Amino acid sequence: MQPTEPGPAGPFDASERDAVYRAIHERRDVRGQFLPDPIDPAALRRVLEAAHAAPSVGLSQPWNFILVQAPETKARVRRAFERANAEAEARFEGERRRLYSALKLQGIDEAPLNLLVTCDRSRGGPVVLGRTHQLDTDLYSTVCAVQNLWLAARAEGIGVGWVSIFHEADLREIFELPDRVVPVAYLCLGQVRELYDRPELAAKGWARQRDLDEMIFADRWGAKI
Repeated sequence: MQPTEPGPAGPFDASERDAVYRAIHERRDVRGQFLPDPIDPAALRRVLEAAHAAPSVGLSQPWNFILVQAPETKARVRRAFERANAEAEARFEGERRRLYSALKLQGIDEAPLNLLVTCDRSRGGPVVLGRTHQLDTDLYSTVCAVQNLWLAARAEGIGVGWVSIFHEADLREIFELPDRVVPVAYLCLGQVRELYDRPELAAKGWARQRDLDEMIFADRWGAKI
């Protein structure tokens, strides 16, 4: 393949820019608002292509996408979630436990499509450019793919919920993952009736959204601008 020359760069026009920021700010972690309607195959393809366009260390593209639709597979995943969720609930006390038990933390059965995003840690060979000193950059790259998918899904009107309360060994067994492959994100996808106007955990009193200025330091940790 012949090398190509860079093309012109510049900002998007105002409407394009606003659409990008709208997708970012209106993205939500969806749990209970899924509709049973199937996802349009063309829209799903666009969403997966957006995920596949994510940046990756050394252009290794370590991700794979396992589409989960079979009811028996979903049932096994839900049982794995329920076991882990019972353990998680027991770690909280008092009012915090009561609030935890009232939260809906998955839409495995309700969502018409589930998706497991994995990271193949052997992708790119034994030495990967950019991963020579920070070995977890392949995992970070896979998370970038998840974020791309999430934003594209929002633009398509598809809700996404990330279910993280699992024992890794359960997902490995259910999906017969090779040792070199790590399950990174178990996602529930589907069209939605409505979306919260802010993160659901904030709306339901579990946590607050922090102000950006609390997060910005100058030159060293803790030094305010």
